Amino acid sequence: MTKAITKHNLFPPEKPKAASRADVTDASARAIMEAEVTRRDAKTARLRQLRLDQQAADDLLASQQPVVKKPARAKSKPAAS
Repeated sequence: MTKAITKHNLFPPEKPKAASRADVTDASARAIMEAEVTRRDAKTARLRQLRLDQQAADDLLASQQPVVKKPARAKSKPAAS
């Protein structure tokens, strides 16, 4: 007695390849690294903008304050020997 040939018994199901697990791991690792890069770039841009705003505020404040000169120190006379 022979079995009827069907697509299920003629071609055995493919076994998962070890490379496919490696591909999944690779894709996961790349996604994690990409997320870290995105967060780092966003943080860097935010901190840069805050620094530039702070420098602009400091420059504005410095330009509004009058410059006070220190009085000159009296020169001491050299000791006579």
